[in-house]
Amino acid sequence: MPINRLIAQGSFDRLAVKRLQEAYEIALKALRLVDRNDPLTELVARKIIQVGANRTDDPAQLSKLAIKELGLPYSS
Repeated sequence: MPINRLIAQGSFDRLAVKRLQEAYEIALKALRLVDRNDPLTELVARKIIQVGANRTDDPAQLSKLAIKELGLPYSS
């Protein structure tokens, strides 16, 4: 899973890791991405981490912000 590989490269506490992983799963579901090898999943993971570093502690809100910043349509 791209998010775990990217998280391992950073220094996040357990709570932050859980929040980022949850936001990533929400975003993939909203974007209907099921193939974890799709290059778009890594773009989503990178954006989740970027947005999550300084915006919100709510995984659902974090996923919406990341999707919005990527310019992708969000469907809940």
